[in-house]
This record gives sequence, C-alpha cells and structure tokens, in this order.
Amino acid sequence: MTKRNVIIDCDPGIDDALALMLACASEELNILGITIVSGNIRGEQCAENALQVLKLMGRLDIPVYLGETRPLRRDIVAAEETHGDDGLGGVTLPPVEEVRYQKDAIEFLRTSLTENEDVTVLAIGPLTNIAVLLEKYPEAARRMRELIFMGGAFKSHGNCSPVAEFNFWADPDAAGYVLNHLGRPTTMVGLDVTREVVLTPNYRELLHQLKEAQADFIVAITRFYTDFHWAQERTLGCVINDPLAVAYLLDPSICGGEDYYVDVVTEGKAIGMSMVDVGGITGKAPNCRVLTQVDAKAFMVLFLNRLFPAHRRDIDAVLDTERYGKL
Repeated sequence: MTKRNVIIDCDPGIDDALALMLACASEELNILGITIVSGNIRGEQCAENALQVLKLMGRLDIPVYLGETRPLRRDIVAAEETHGDDGLGGVTLPPVEEVRYQKDAIEFLRTSLTENEDVTVLAIGPLTNIAVLLEKYPEAARRMRELIFMGGAFKSHGNCSPVAEFNFWADPDAAGYVLNHLGRPTTMVGLDVTREVVLTPNYRELLHQLKEAQADFIVAITRFYTDFHWAQERTLGCVINDPLAVAYLLDPSICGGEDYYVDVVTEGKAIGMSMVDVGGITGKAPNCRVLTQVDAKAFMVLFLNRLFPAHRRDIDAVLDTERYGKL
C-alpha cells in the first residue's frame, strides 16, 4: 500500500481527539507529525491532549510539535464551555511520560514540506500555524499537495456568533491570509457538512457496549460535549466536526461541493464570517472548494468500522436503524 503523507494541525479539543483517533486507525495515512495551535483551549494543554490520544492509539511514534499560542492579531479566545477546562471534557488521565511534545511547529512544517513529496496538511483548528508558515516560508508552504481544513460556514449559521464558525472566529486574520495567499488546492470542510454528522445517543450507547478502552474514551469525553449541545441547541447527541475532515481525506466521495472565492471578515460584528462569492461579484478566481453535501451514513460507517473493526456486525446493525442528518 502506498501511504499518503499528512501533517495534522490541530487544537485538541474533543472532536479533534476523535479526528486523531480516526487518522491513527487509517493505515493508508503516513502521519509525519502533529502540530498544535491554540484554539479550543491553550496550546500547551492541546499538546498534552494530543499525546494522550496517541498513547491510547499506540502511536507515540508520531511526534507532536507546539506551534503558535496566540492568534495573529486578535486577543486569544477559547472554548472551555464546549470542551471543558482541560479540552477533553474533564476526563482525567495520567500525564504521558514516555515522550514529550517538542516546540517550533513552524520549523517542523517547513522541514517536512521541504524534505517530503506530496504532503497534505489537514488543519482542524484555527489556521494560525499555517498562516505563519506561509508568511515566513512561502516556498515551503506552497510545496504542500493540498490543504484540507475544518472551518467556516457557507449557508449554515455560525456556532460562536450568528455568522461565524469557531476556527475562523478564533483567528480570522490567519484564515483570510491563508485563503488569499496560499495558492494551493484548498478544501473547506465547514459547518454546512459537519452539522450533519451527529454522534447520537444510539451511537454513544453502542460504543459503551463495545467494552473497549478506545470506545470508553469516546463515551467519556463526549459526555461533556453532549451536555453542551443539549444546553445550547436542545440537540440529543453532539456534532463531531473534525473527524469529517479526516474522512474526506480518506474518501472524498463522502462529500460534494463547488469551487468558490472565499474570504473572511476580520473585524466588526461579523468577525470570522466566511464570505463565499457564489455570484462572482468580486471578480476573483475561486480559491477554495467549499463542501456543501455529505453522506452522513457513509461517514459513520467509515468512522466506526475503522476504529472498531472487530465489532463490524454490531456496528452495521445499529447503522441500519439509525437516522441521519440534522437533529
């Protein structure tokens, strides 16, 4: 099997943790490293959380690098109310002592992109690290095969303001800079598609019944997330945004979309809003593929069966009876 080189830039975060688990369970990915950015919580804790997930998955061979801990210009904002003070819903785990995270994610990105061919960067946090890389080392940044990022919203409403998705809202300047200057194939996995991917009570109960450490971890960390979604939206279950970006990398047929010019509002009441130019009003060429459709069942088949292949029969039985789409 020819493995696909990938660097995962993230801010774990409950749904980031699920995305890392899916990536680690996918043999066709050669994960060169994980770079950390502040977002859901501060970067240092995000790095610790990444190590926890790698240990759980038996993948402490994958290096973790701490990157930018502040947005480019705006004050740092975090999402403890969504992910808990520790980013993993209050699930207390012993610190990882076998390995430690390293610093200077930007230098790691530069070196990896320079020394390896066809590297996909999968960014599921604010785009601060990618923007700094592009500003400091544009030639290295433009060697990436493609950028797939979770962020933004097209026709869907925001999740941290009426119009803004969190990753764009946390560092709108970085998102706008990357979209306007990277010049590489770029895909936006935004709220229009991620909101269709819901870990429902049926799925959480299925995971509980599997009696496996990884399944128990998912159930534990998503308890906080589920409570947040009920309080915020009266949704039973929780939207798991970031794993969909990994799934799209593995199987692009899961999602569909169109190419548009996309920019980001960087100040004012609409800060963080993604501006998708459907009508060509700006006169600018498309710079991003915007995903607008998703096969939610195909995603869940991939997600659950990759992580728990020994339980395929039970998983398929639940998948056959579960509903899909927005709750």
